[in-house]
Amino acid sequence: MGYLGEEIKKLGFGLMRLPQKDGVIDVEQVKDMVDLFMEAGFTYFDTAWAYAGSEDAIRQALVERYPRERYQLATKNAAWINCKTKEEAYAQFDTSLKQTGAGYFDFYLLHNLGESRSHYFDDFDMWNWVLEKKKAGLIKHVGFSFHSTPEELEAILQAHPEMEFVQLQINYADWDNPAVQSGRCYEVARKYGKPVVIMEPVKGGMLATPPPSVEKIMKEAEPDSSTASWAVRFAAGLEGVITVLSGMSTVEQMKDNLSYMKSFTGLSESQRETLKKAQEELKKIPLIPCTSCNYCAKVCPMNIGISGSFTAMNYLTLYSDIGRAKQQEGWLVGGHGQKSAGDCVKCGKCEEACPQHIQIRDTLEKVKDVLLA
Repeated sequence: MGYLGEEIKKLGFGLMRLPQKDGVIDVEQVKDMVDLFMEAGFTYFDTAWAYAGSEDAIRQALVERYPRERYQLATKNAAWINCKTKEEAYAQFDTSLKQTGAGYFDFYLLHNLGESRSHYFDDFDMWNWVLEKKKAGLIKHVGFSFHSTPEELEAILQAHPEMEFVQLQINYADWDNPAVQSGRCYEVARKYGKPVVIMEPVKGGMLATPPPSVEKIMKEAEPDSSTASWAVRFAAGLEGVITVLSGMSTVEQMKDNLSYMKSFTGLSESQRETLKKAQEELKKIPLIPCTSCNYCAKVCPMNIGISGSFTAMNYLTLYSDIGRAKQQEGWLVGGHGQKSAGDCVKCGKCEEACPQHIQIRDTLEKVKDVLLA
């Protein structure tokens, strides 16, 4: 039995990075993934108004194919995206209901609180509004997702004890990372007795292919286990966790996650020791802490492929292959219709939206010098 009276296994299906075909979500493949997930006894699905096409896809793949009582569906309200009035912010809820066809949401989140984004939820009185939706039976549990400092998280939890849960970015790479402080944020949530939904356990996919020195540690410990499985199990092994979201993009990723999470009961002492060794090894390698959430892209006036540029730079750092790194930049940026780092006008809007506190303008300048020269 999980938290908040819900029976939930420790793996959740994150719908931010669904498989695509010809530039649109491949709903047929999503159906296959949903079927595997449900057959294995997992029930938690996480989407958002801001995940383009995701709510519509999960309506077709899940809501129209399974009884409503068999799963939990979570979605989110991003009041800080192009909302000038509270009516515009509230309208996201109605859009989500229509796009999912779910009738109600088991978990509804005020999305991506922190820094300059938080005031929108205060200005539009979203805290009381979401409780009204719960009272009306349209939401079962209310909470928020968060990307900022533990101090700000504590201030929000003090101001809003009515919030039932929090969604935090937690992974073994960011546990002690001073830019993310996921360990300290987790401790704040525990201090206030709030159960946690974990996002970005694989750090936007980066921990599925960690540096060779890190992978070596894991393969020596468990030759047959994927490196991604270590990341998900680290998060699932924490106390007070409702579920761990994995943003799966292929049937193969789904099968791998199910293979070890179906019977997951916790980490052994030797597994914890392996993860500690991996954490220490990672600290030796400086990477751009981008998770490809692409909130920066939503506010960039030049449509620059910021996350793609950073992925390419991290590839270069990890594998020292300039040719492949340039290929990555070309495909992830120009290949997706976005402009390159050299087109940055240094307005700074991206840095205001970035949950990871990356100095995006300076880093794009490095991308231009290294990968576009």
